Amino acid sequence: MLELEAVNSYYGTAYIIKDLCMKVFEKEVVCLLGRNGAGKTTTLKSIIGLIRPRSGSIKFRGKELSGMAPEKIARMGIGFVPEDRIIFPDLTVAENLKIAIKASPDSYKQWTENDIYELFPVLRKLSKRLGGYLSGGEQQMLTVGRTLMGNPSLLLLDEPIEGLAPLVVKELGTQILRLKESQLTILLAEQNIRFATSISNRAYVIDKGLIRFNGSIEELAKSEEIYAKHLMF
Repeated sequence: MLELEAVNSYYGTAYIIKDLCMKVFEKEVVCLLGRNGAGKTTTLKSIIGLIRPRSGSIKFRGKELSGMAPEKIARMGIGFVPEDRIIFPDLTVAENLKIAIKASPDSYKQWTENDIYELFPVLRKLSKRLGGYLSGGEQQMLTVGRTLMGNPSLLLLDEPIEGLAPLVVKELGTQILRLKESQLTILLAEQNIRFATSISNRAYVIDKGLIRFNGSIEELAKSEEIYAKHLMF
Protein backbone atom coordinates (compact mmCIF):
# COMPACT_ATOMS: atom_id res chain seq x y z
CA MET A 1 0.00 0.00 0.00
CA LEU A 2 2.78 2.46 0.95
CA GLU A 3 6.38 2.42 -0.26
CA LEU A 4 9.19 4.84 0.55
CA GLU A 5 12.38 4.53 -1.47
CA ALA A 6 15.60 6.45 -0.68
CA VAL A 7 13.71 9.38 0.88
CA ASN A 8 15.78 12.34 2.10
CA SER A 9 14.09 15.12 4.07
CA TYR A 10 15.37 18.28 5.74
CA TYR A 11 14.22 20.96 8.19
CA GLY A 12 15.82 23.99 6.55
CA THR A 13 19.46 22.96 6.25
CA ALA A 14 19.20 20.21 8.90
CA TYR A 15 19.40 16.75 7.30
CA ILE A 16 16.81 14.66 9.19
CA ILE A 17 15.95 11.43 7.32
CA LYS A 18 18.52 9.79 5.08
CA ASP A 19 17.86 7.41 2.19
CA LEU A 20 14.91 6.01 4.10
CA CYS A 21 13.22 2.90 2.70
CA MET A 22 10.01 1.46 4.10
CA LYS A 23 7.01 -0.61 3.03
CA VAL A 24 3.57 -0.93 4.60
CA PHE A 25 1.29 -3.64 3.28
CA GLU A 26 -2.48 -3.53 3.28
CA LYS A 27 -4.29 -4.58 6.49
CA GLU A 28 -1.19 -4.56 8.70
CA VAL A 29 -0.01 -2.36 11.56
CA VAL A 30 3.60 -1.23 11.30
CA CYS A 31 5.42 0.69 14.04
CA LEU A 32 8.29 3.11 13.49
CA LEU A 33 10.29 3.07 16.71
CA GLY A 34 12.96 5.49 17.84
CA ARG A 35 14.12 7.96 20.43
CA ASN A 36 13.09 11.62 20.44
CA GLY A 37 14.63 13.35 17.44
CA ALA A 38 15.31 10.11 15.58
CA GLY A 39 13.23 11.13 12.55
CA LYS A 40 9.84 9.51 13.23
CA THR A 41 7.68 12.62 12.92
CA THR A 42 9.66 13.84 9.90
CA THR A 43 8.94 10.52 8.18
CA LEU A 44 5.19 10.81 8.73
CA LYS A 45 5.13 14.48 7.71
CA SER A 46 7.06 13.59 4.56
CA ILE A 47 4.42 10.98 3.68
CA ILE A 48 1.48 13.34 4.21
CA GLY A 49 3.23 16.21 2.40
CA LEU A 50 3.78 18.61 5.31
CA ILE A 51 7.50 18.27 4.59
CA ARG A 52 8.62 17.90 0.97
CA PRO A 53 11.51 15.45 0.58
CA ARG A 54 14.53 16.75 -1.32
CA SER A 55 14.84 13.40 -3.11
CA GLY A 56 13.44 9.89 -3.18
CA SER A 57 10.06 8.36 -3.90
CA ILE A 58 6.92 7.97 -1.79
CA LYS A 59 4.18 5.90 -3.41
CA PHE A 60 0.68 5.15 -2.14
CA ARG A 61 -1.02 2.34 -4.01
CA GLY A 62 1.50 2.83 -6.78
CA LYS A 63 0.90 6.58 -7.15
CA GLU A 64 3.73 9.02 -6.48
CA LEU A 65 3.07 11.42 -3.59
CA SER A 66 6.31 13.43 -3.55
CA GLY A 67 5.64 17.09 -4.28
CA MET A 68 1.88 16.70 -3.86
CA ALA A 69 -0.05 19.07 -1.55
CA PRO A 70 -1.16 17.61 1.82
CA GLU A 71 -4.87 18.10 1.09
CA LYS A 72 -4.56 16.11 -2.14
CA ILE A 73 -2.70 13.33 -0.34
CA ALA A 74 -5.44 13.23 2.30
CA ARG A 75 -8.10 12.95 -0.40
CA MET A 76 -6.27 9.91 -1.77
CA GLY A 77 -7.05 8.08 1.47
CA ILE A 78 -4.29 8.85 3.99
CA GLY A 79 -5.31 10.12 7.42
CA PHE A 80 -2.80 11.81 9.74
CA VAL A 81 -3.14 12.08 13.53
CA PRO A 82 -0.47 14.56 14.66
CA GLU A 83 1.30 14.44 17.99
CA ASP A 84 -0.08 17.81 19.09
CA ARG A 85 -3.78 16.83 18.88
CA ILE A 86 -4.97 19.69 16.73
CA ILE A 87 -8.72 20.07 17.28
CA PHE A 88 -11.13 22.99 17.02
CA PRO A 89 -11.43 24.17 20.65
CA ASP A 90 -14.48 26.37 20.00
CA LEU A 91 -16.45 23.58 18.32
CA THR A 92 -18.24 20.79 20.17
CA VAL A 93 -17.12 17.17 19.92
CA ALA A 94 -19.97 16.47 17.49
CA GLU A 95 -19.08 19.50 15.37
CA ASN A 96 -15.39 18.49 15.28
CA LEU A 97 -16.47 15.13 13.88
CA LYS A 98 -18.99 16.47 11.38
CA ILE A 99 -16.60 19.03 9.93
CA ALA A 100 -14.23 16.22 8.92
CA ILE A 101 -16.72 14.15 6.91
CA LYS A 102 -15.23 13.20 3.56
CA ALA A 103 -16.38 10.52 1.14
CA SER A 104 -13.73 8.00 0.15
CA PRO A 105 -14.84 5.25 -2.25
CA ASP A 106 -11.56 3.36 -1.78
CA SER A 107 -11.78 3.26 2.02
CA TYR A 108 -12.23 -0.09 3.74
CA LYS A 109 -15.08 1.47 5.73
CA GLN A 110 -17.34 4.53 5.54
CA TRP A 111 -17.27 5.99 9.06
CA THR A 112 -20.26 7.69 10.67
CA GLU A 113 -20.53 9.77 13.84
CA ASN A 114 -22.20 6.84 15.58
CA ASP A 115 -19.29 4.56 14.59
CA ILE A 116 -16.89 6.94 16.34
CA TYR A 117 -19.04 6.94 19.46
CA GLU A 118 -19.05 3.14 19.45
CA LEU A 119 -15.26 3.12 19.18
CA PHE A 120 -14.85 5.82 21.85
CA PRO A 121 -17.96 5.68 24.10
CA VAL A 122 -16.73 8.57 26.25
CA LEU A 123 -17.09 10.91 23.25
CA ARG A 124 -20.83 10.18 23.03
CA LYS A 125 -21.27 11.48 26.57
CA LEU A 126 -19.22 14.56 25.67
CA SER A 127 -20.73 15.20 22.23
CA LYS A 128 -21.99 18.69 23.18
CA ARG A 129 -18.85 19.76 25.06
CA LEU A 130 -16.44 22.20 23.44
CA GLY A 131 -13.16 20.65 22.33
CA GLY A 132 -11.17 23.10 24.43
CA TYR A 133 -12.70 21.70 27.62
CA LEU A 134 -11.66 18.09 27.00
CA SER A 135 -8.83 16.33 28.81
CA GLY A 136 -5.68 15.35 26.91
CA GLY A 137 -6.89 11.79 26.51
CA GLU A 138 -10.33 12.88 25.33
CA GLN A 139 -8.75 15.25 22.83
CA GLN A 140 -6.59 12.43 21.49
CA MET A 141 -9.64 10.20 21.04
CA LEU A 142 -11.42 13.06 19.27
CA THR A 143 -8.41 13.63 17.01
CA VAL A 144 -8.37 9.96 16.01
CA GLY A 145 -12.14 9.95 15.56
CA ARG A 146 -12.11 13.09 13.45
CA THR A 147 -9.41 11.61 11.22
CA LEU A 148 -11.44 8.43 10.77
CA MET A 149 -14.43 10.53 9.64
CA GLY A 150 -12.36 11.25 6.53
CA ASN A 151 -12.54 7.51 5.75
CA PRO A 152 -8.82 6.84 5.32
CA SER A 153 -7.42 3.62 3.90
CA LEU A 154 -4.12 4.28 5.69
CA LEU A 155 -3.90 5.87 9.15
CA LEU A 156 -0.70 7.61 10.29
CA LEU A 157 -0.42 7.93 14.07
CA ASP A 158 2.30 10.17 15.49
CA GLU A 159 3.12 9.44 19.15
CA PRO A 160 -0.56 8.83 20.04
CA ILE A 161 0.03 8.15 23.76
CA GLU A 162 2.49 10.97 24.47
CA GLY A 163 1.66 12.60 27.82
CA LEU A 164 -1.38 10.42 28.54
CA ALA A 165 -2.17 8.74 31.86
CA PRO A 166 -1.63 4.95 32.03
CA LEU A 167 -5.35 4.16 32.14
CA VAL A 168 -5.96 6.31 29.05
CA VAL A 169 -3.01 4.66 27.29
CA LYS A 170 -4.53 1.24 27.97
CA GLU A 171 -7.94 2.35 26.66
CA LEU A 172 -6.47 3.93 23.54
CA GLY A 173 -4.42 0.80 22.89
CA THR A 174 -7.61 -1.27 23.04
CA GLN A 175 -9.28 0.97 20.48
CA ILE A 176 -6.29 0.83 18.12
CA LEU A 177 -6.41 -2.95 18.38
CA ARG A 178 -10.08 -2.78 17.35
CA LEU A 179 -9.04 -0.75 14.31
CA LYS A 180 -6.40 -3.38 13.55
CA GLU A 181 -8.98 -6.16 13.83
CA SER A 182 -11.22 -4.24 11.42
CA GLN A 183 -8.28 -4.44 8.95
CA LEU A 184 -7.46 -0.74 8.77
CA THR A 185 -3.84 -0.26 7.69
CA ILE A 186 -1.85 1.72 10.27
CA LEU A 187 1.64 3.22 10.44
CA LEU A 188 2.44 4.13 14.04
CA ALA A 189 5.38 6.33 15.06
CA GLU A 190 6.16 5.72 18.72
CA GLN A 191 8.94 5.68 21.28
CA ASN A 192 7.02 3.55 23.80
CA ILE A 193 8.31 0.15 22.74
CA ARG A 194 5.95 -1.96 24.81
CA PHE A 195 2.85 -0.15 23.59
CA ALA A 196 3.88 -0.12 19.93
CA THR A 197 4.97 -3.74 19.71
CA SER A 198 1.81 -4.95 21.47
CA ILE A 199 -0.36 -3.77 18.58
CA SER A 200 1.95 -4.09 15.55
CA ASN A 201 2.76 -6.80 13.02
CA ARG A 202 6.17 -5.45 12.01
CA ALA A 203 8.65 -2.86 13.19
CA TYR A 204 11.16 -0.42 11.80
CA VAL A 205 13.73 1.18 14.08
CA ILE A 206 15.04 4.61 13.12
CA ASP A 207 17.99 6.42 14.69
CA LYS A 208 19.65 9.64 13.47
CA GLY A 209 17.48 9.51 10.37
CA LEU A 210 18.58 6.02 9.30
CA ILE A 211 16.63 2.77 9.41
CA ARG A 212 18.57 0.44 11.72
CA PHE A 213 16.14 -2.51 11.81
CA ASN A 214 13.28 -3.91 9.74
CA GLY A 215 11.53 -7.10 10.73
CA SER A 216 8.82 -8.84 12.70
CA ILE A 217 8.01 -8.03 16.31
CA GLU A 218 9.39 -11.44 17.27
CA GLU A 219 12.69 -10.71 15.51
CA LEU A 220 12.93 -7.33 17.20
CA ALA A 221 12.41 -8.90 20.63
CA LYS A 222 15.51 -11.04 20.04
CA SER A 223 17.67 -8.13 18.86
CA GLU A 224 19.39 -7.06 22.06
CA GLU A 225 21.95 -5.04 20.12
CA ILE A 226 19.24 -2.99 18.40
CA TYR A 227 17.62 -2.21 21.76
CA ALA A 228 20.92 -1.24 23.35
CA LYS A 229 22.19 0.95 20.50
CA HIS A 230 19.06 2.57 19.12
CA LEU A 231 16.14 2.33 21.53
CA MET A 232 17.33 2.52 25.11
CA PHE A 233 17.45 5.96 26.72
